Amino acid sequence: MVSPLRLRATSQWLLAFALLVALVAIFFRFSFRKQHRIWTMEELAMYNGTDEGLPILLGILGSVFDVTKGRSHYGPGGGYHHFAGRDASRAFISGNFTGDGLIDSLHGLSSLEVKGIVDWRKFYFERYRYVGKLVGRYHDSQGNPTKYLKGVESKAKRAAQLEEKQKIEEAKIPSCNSKWSQEEGGEVWCETGYPRLVKRPVDIALTGRVSQRCACYKEDELGKPGLVVYDGCDYLSKVCRV
Repeated sequence: MVSPLRLRATSQWLLAFALLVALVAIFFRFSFRKQHRIWTMEELAMYNGTDEGLPILLGILGSVFDVTKGRSHYGPGGGYHHFAGRDASRAFISGNFTGDGLIDSLHGLSSLEVKGIVDWRKFYFERYRYVGKLVGRYHDSQGNPTKYLKGVESKAKRAAQLEEKQKIEEAKIPSCNSKWSQEEGGEVWCETGYPRLVKRPVDIALTGRVSQRCACYKEDELGKPGLVVYDGCDYLSKVCRV
């Protein structure tokens, strides 16, 4: 028969052991939450949400974030599960969530698209917990930024500057009002001035393509080169069907 004294000692030992286990768990969880570490692709792949005992991580431009609080979105069955456990930077802007689209290369993307991915990275810094850097295309084994990352950030910065320049230039000539419905089609109009199509030259640098916008020009400005009247619209009409 076990003595009450021995039972009491055993209970105290079990209680102390349980307390120790709890403290160790808290320590490791706290350490994980605070530590910014270097990750390999193989390590990151383990945190894809399939193991409920592990956090869910994703990478973007080589920065790793803990998105566990969004488990319903990033876990299995979630709409963003394809981002978990990997760096699929390109897919943030391409929308290609198949195997060959879930990659970190931005090769061939326009300046505006690259800026969009950098903006997504900013979103994750603001909304989720940053936990480190991923070794590979964007960081070396010491966590230092690669030439590729510097090039991406430089391209995005230039795109932001060009967008601001475009915004300032286009503010000088007001844009047309517009509306569209399936029943009636589209229509553009100017409260003051006359609608004209005009090229947006900055778009060549931003997107690699030439685009146009509708702007309202005064009558004495209609002779400027490069202004195009909408097909079927009178020269001095303030409303055009499109």
